[in-house]
Amino acid sequence: MKENFPPSVRPVRGAADAPVIPATPPDPGALAAKVRTLAPNMTRSMQRVAEAVAGDPAGCAQQTVTALAIRTGTSEATVVRTARLLGYPGYRDLRLALAALAAQQAAGVPPAVTADIAVDDPLADVVAKLAAEEQQTLADTAAQVDMAQLEAAVTALSAARRTDIYGMAASGLVGQDLAQKLLRIGRIAHAHTDPHLAVTNAVQLRPGDVAVAITHSGGTHDVMEPLRAAFDRGATTIALTGRPDGPVTQWADIVLTTSSSRESELRPAAMSSRTSQLLLVDCLFVGVAQRTYESAAPALAASYEALAHRHRPRGARG
Repeated sequence: MKENFPPSVRPVRGAADAPVIPATPPDPGALAAKVRTLAPNMTRSMQRVAEAVAGDPAGCAQQTVTALAIRTGTSEATVVRTARLLGYPGYRDLRLALAALAAQQAAGVPPAVTADIAVDDPLADVVAKLAAEEQQTLADTAAQVDMAQLEAAVTALSAARRTDIYGMAASGLVGQDLAQKLLRIGRIAHAHTDPHLAVTNAVQLRPGDVAVAITHSGGTHDVMEPLRAAFDRGATTIALTGRPDGPVTQWADIVLTTSSSRESELRPAAMSSRTSQLLLVDCLFVGVAQRTYESAAPALAASYEALAHRHRPRGARG
């Protein structure tokens, strides 16, 4: 079993496997997105550090690790652990990112707009709030995506003999979307939402195949079990998760981190995480289509032609 390393120091398998490039520190502009994504799963002391750096990047950038620990009522070790969880090798790197973020804000970059939905909100307000949250989720995901990991995922999927995708409930619907997109461009792909079928298919995989696990929590057992089986058999494994430190990453060669807005009673996590997951699915699909364009273009045309008659009004010709 793999050890559960942070994404920035995740080990890679041998050179014979699909290329896996260690994650790089996020762009300063992605810091607030990382905090929003990871804070719900942090300890309370780490949350205080994360909230401080996201809320006052300019002030925190001027503080030593000891000063920030005193300010947040935590310890120096907690500050360093928080920096690493946010994707920075150490506190010094986090301070540099905070200084850059403060400069961006001083230049007039607008703050994020978020708002909870109340049970008595007019429908027009619900539409406006949901639109703002969706836009923020998409912006957060785009800002924090690790391009090296995304490139590695596209490379693996483009060369895959076969791709299996595992997801449960709302994540299962996202998995089905990825599978049908890959099928339209001639790739062999199957989405599994039944845990038993997922495992029985996973044990048939081998080097040259790809397995994709989609789990916002990063800890869905019915998704981790087939991913581990695929990993053990040498398939290249990819995790789409909102928890880059979650258990599922133990068996993932490549980790793509999704974002989500705050969960509320009228906006469960499945709603916002789905938006983020679908963005990454579209990125993977377009990337694979670009890499395999000579075969993808005729496959897409053939699938369109095969279904065209189903989209014409009855009785229409041509």
